[in-house]
Amino acid sequence: MTESEEIPEEAKPSGPVVDFVNVSKEYTLAGKTVKALDDVSFEVSKNELVVLLGPSGAGKTTVLNLIAGLEKPSSGDVRVLGLDVAGSDESALSTFRCANVGFIFQSYNLVSTLTARENVELMMELAGWSDSERNEKLTDQLVESVGLAERVDHLPAQLSGGEQQRVAIARALANDPQLILADEPTGNLDTKTGSEIITLLQGLKKERSKTVVITTHDDRIVQMADVVYRMEKGRLTSPG
Repeated sequence: MTESEEIPEEAKPSGPVVDFVNVSKEYTLAGKTVKALDDVSFEVSKNELVVLLGPSGAGKTTVLNLIAGLEKPSSGDVRVLGLDVAGSDESALSTFRCANVGFIFQSYNLVSTLTARENVELMMELAGWSDSERNEKLTDQLVESVGLAERVDHLPAQLSGGEQQRVAIARALANDPQLILADEPTGNLDTKTGSEIITLLQGLKKERSKTVVITTHDDRIVQMADVVYRMEKGRLTSPG
């Protein structure tokens, strides 16, 4: 990124939220080159719920990492809310990510020594919210919005898997991002709890007007998607 290039912190009025053009990603493992993505192109429009569907190793998580700016493409063009991911330095990507992206991990990734409330507050702090903006009332409202009103002071170890995933969703919303990324959000949950999490995810789009990209094997999530991209061996097939 050049010094004069502006980091867009809000979605532009037109154009895709996510734009992949001929994107490939390679890793070197034990001296061998492994291609995780092979010439992938697709778009995600504002307020869409998009599902990436495919077997383990298909490249789905790599796509999410590229969208979040956690990794850079080996070749091709990745733009998220107008930001050139490949051309941006780590500081710019971190600033952009904190302002615009919420990430929901399959393994929750909560800080074990912090309560549900404190895990959400931490995201607000990382996003640069002031003490007056980062208040207990707002934090509790977020935790309550995912159905954990009576669990705000509990540590992750005191919560079930479904409750931890609810905290992870509240944390992903803490910086009021435009884009939510969810990596196998129901993968570690039983059927009933998974259904509850799916309802919350659907509400992110319908009630909060978020753009959502989800990797999953769960047919129930596939059924609620606007667009489904199927992936296999690092390649993207046509939607459907």
